[in-house]
Amino acid sequence: MSEKQVFVSVGRRKTAVARVNLTNGSGNLTVNGKPLTEYCFTDALALEATRPLVVTGLATSVDAKIKVNGGGANGQAGAISHGLARALEKMDANLRAVLKKAGLITRDGRAKERKKSGQPGARKRFQFSKR
Repeated sequence: MSEKQVFVSVGRRKTAVARVNLTNGSGNLTVNGKPLTEYCFTDALALEATRPLVVTGLATSVDAKIKVNGGGANGQAGAISHGLARALEKMDANLRAVLKKAGLITRDGRAKERKKSGQPGARKRFQFSKR
């Protein structure tokens, strides 16, 4: 990997989209101009977002500038995680096996199911009355 080479990728989860710019560095992660620990307001969200870096052991050797929008806190953390995994794969193709085994390369396709007409929700039915 050459000095200051930028690896760009996109991660998605539910309706959240994260654009990741990954470079060599010292472990600085900024999300929408804020440090990751400040942006992800719980430790669980920060841990979920940085999982690809922890799994590959590169948490202190890369910097990432991340822009994320859409969705909620959990969706955004998942999108950041997916984007980081894809950027790491672009950076070093040998990391693919480790990331794939941890389930970080595959996009989580689950999303909210749409409400159906004639029903109160996606799956719920109106109460049945026999008489």
